[in-house]
Amino acid sequence: MPGRLQDRVALITGAGSGIGLESSVLFAQEGAHIVLCDINADGAKKGAEIIAERYPNVTAIAIKCDVSKEQDIRDAVAAAVEKFGRLDIMFNNAGIMHPEDDNALNTEERIWDLTMQINLKGVWWGCKYAILAMRQNPTDASKGLHTGGSIINTASFVALMGAATPQLAYTASKGAVLAMTRELAMVHAREGIRLNSLCPGPLKTPLLMDFLNTEEKRQRRMVHLPMGRFGEAIEQARAALFLASDDSSYMTGTDFTVDGGLSSAYVTATGEPILPPPVSLVNS
Repeated sequence: MPGRLQDRVALITGAGSGIGLESSVLFAQEGAHIVLCDINADGAKKGAEIIAERYPNVTAIAIKCDVSKEQDIRDAVAAAVEKFGRLDIMFNNAGIMHPEDDNALNTEERIWDLTMQINLKGVWWGCKYAILAMRQNPTDASKGLHTGGSIINTASFVALMGAATPQLAYTASKGAVLAMTRELAMVHAREGIRLNSLCPGPLKTPLLMDFLNTEEKRQRRMVHLPMGRFGEAIEQARAALFLASDDSSYMTGTDFTVDGGLSSAYVTATGEPILPPPVSLVNS
């Protein structure tokens, strides 16, 4: 049976770890050729090697890409098109959560600017060059390929909710991603280009666990999680797969929240969760 992304080409930023790495492997499992982009070239290369070993019928290439630099993103998209002749999926996933990001009084301008450069400008440039490439996608009806494509932008549940544990620059950048994604979705809806935001809840990834570096910080958040655990990167990858595939063909401009019920909660249940979290695809 062909996969849900058979013969499509996906470019994923932040592909060297976390959501990006899990998504790269999952998308390859579903038949897509993958361009893994990350400022951590070794992480991207590791992902490409995993894909090459497990899924010989698809091709994966690793590119060092700093999404805070427009030329890096332009070059990455150009490399995808040169290698595969098209770009069907753009997953603008790379981002930072700086440990010095705090409230309006304590966050320094340099932290604000760095966060916006990566989390917002990087997504803008990713959308820009993906749209230009997707407009040129050739149609191949025999393979179910067509012009246009799917753009997925990683935002966050904090773009929808307030928190008294502030990380103001991060929160502001992710709120801007939601607004920008909706606007672009409306502009390009009739071109066959869909844009949706993925809003993860708190995940057990290196990015967040490095930020929550004490038990007190972790428990401060755990009490608000209805499922009694942090999410896993593979759970976000599965949501991204849905947005990337034709299963979501009538979805554009959405804030796709995958947060374990957090944004719907007031008082959470007590006790330990009965079900274990899903196993990482990368490490399985």
